[in-house]
This record gives sequence, structure tokens and C-alpha cells, in this order.
Amino acid sequence: MGNLFYAPGDDRAAKVGDLFASIARRYDLLNDLQSFGVHRLWKRRVVELARLKNGDRALDLCCGTGDIALALAKHGAETIGLDFSPNMLEVARARQISTAKSQNLKFIQGDAMSLPFPDNSFDAVTVGYGLRNLSSWEHGLAEMVRVAKPGGRIVVLDFGKPANGLWRKIYFAHLRCSVPLIGLLFCGNAQAYAYILESLKHYPAQQGVREKMREWKLANTAVINFFGGAMAINFGQK
Repeated sequence: MGNLFYAPGDDRAAKVGDLFASIARRYDLLNDLQSFGVHRLWKRRVVELARLKNGDRALDLCCGTGDIALALAKHGAETIGLDFSPNMLEVARARQISTAKSQNLKFIQGDAMSLPFPDNSFDAVTVGYGLRNLSSWEHGLAEMVRVAKPGGRIVVLDFGKPANGLWRKIYFAHLRCSVPLIGLLFCGNAQAYAYILESLKHYPAQQGVREKMREWKLANTAVINFFGGAMAINFGQK
């Protein structure tokens, strides 16, 4: 049986839009609950890998409620957070208003598959938990590479697929059972969080992203695994 919010092909965007419209207000709370707050450390590592300095330009795709974009801006970069969900952007902008040092940050609605920026525009391009949700993750990654400047850092954070078979079974059981239960109890929607496993089944995760980065001749490609590969960051330079 499939997931209410997962559909392949052309229907993918609409289904994902419905998903985030349903969970936007509780998104940050659920992230804290299902990761025990550790997602904040992973996102901090994303920002470190972006290696920003004052005057740099940064783009955070599928920015959601703005965690990574806000952190990039605090590092002195002129930052744009882009997301296609108005519900998520509404939360992100409310957070920006409550943050004193975020004048160099702008949130815009847009499509990660067709970025409204010219080639070679940004010193760092990041995405957290978004590449997996696109109808074509390869096309989304290609857009990230296109808008990065030569030498620009490309950083992808997402759920991973552990290499160890036993650990992968345990981890997938957690995503199948525990995470949807948390979604049901605190968001009233188990399907929204059962979606994570369903989408991960159709995503090549860290190894597939690394192979594509190497195929496109990105420099200094690296995979940083957390919890035995249950979560991972992919890094490359244009």
C-alpha cells in the first residue's frame, strides 16, 4: 500500500505541497521529537561546510521553516531561502521577524527544479531534506551546480541508507513504525511522517548523490555519515 503523500512523476510536486501544507505549523516540533534535537547539529555542520565569509552569496533550497537559511545569514552571507510551499515560508518569515540579525536574508517562493537565478551566482548552495522530495533529484542537483560559482560549495543534507544491512533494517523499522506514531500523536497525521520512508525507498541517498557529483566532475566530493549512515551530508565544489 502506497503513501497518501507520495506519487512519482508529474504528480509529485502537488502531493509534496499537500504534505507540507498539512505539517508546516508543527514541522519544527516534530523535527525535534523524531531526532531528539540532533538535527540542529547536522544543520550546523551544513553551515560550516558552506565556508562563508562576509560578502558571500548563499542560496538555501527547499528552505522550509528557515533553519539553515537563518544560520547562513548569521555568518554574514547575503542569503536567499527558496521554497515552493507558502505555508512553510510563512513560518520562516515569522521566524525572521523575530531574529534581530537577519536583514541580509530574503525568503522567496520558487521551484528548485527551475531556479530563477543566472549561472554562477552563489558562493554556496545548500539543501536540507529537500532533494529527496523533488520529482527528479538529479535535475534539482544540476540546478544547484548551475547557479554555484566556480569554486562554490554544494552541500546536501538528507536521510541516508546505512551500508550495514542489519542497521538498515532496524533504521527502516524505526521510520516505518516509530516516526509515523510521533506524527500521529503530535500532528494528527501518521501518513505525513510515513512519507519519509516511502520517499527514501525511491531515493539513492548519499551514495547515489556522491556518484552523480563525481560524474559531473565536482571537486573535493565527500560523504559525512551520522548514526552509521542513517543521516548524511554530501559535499562537492564546482
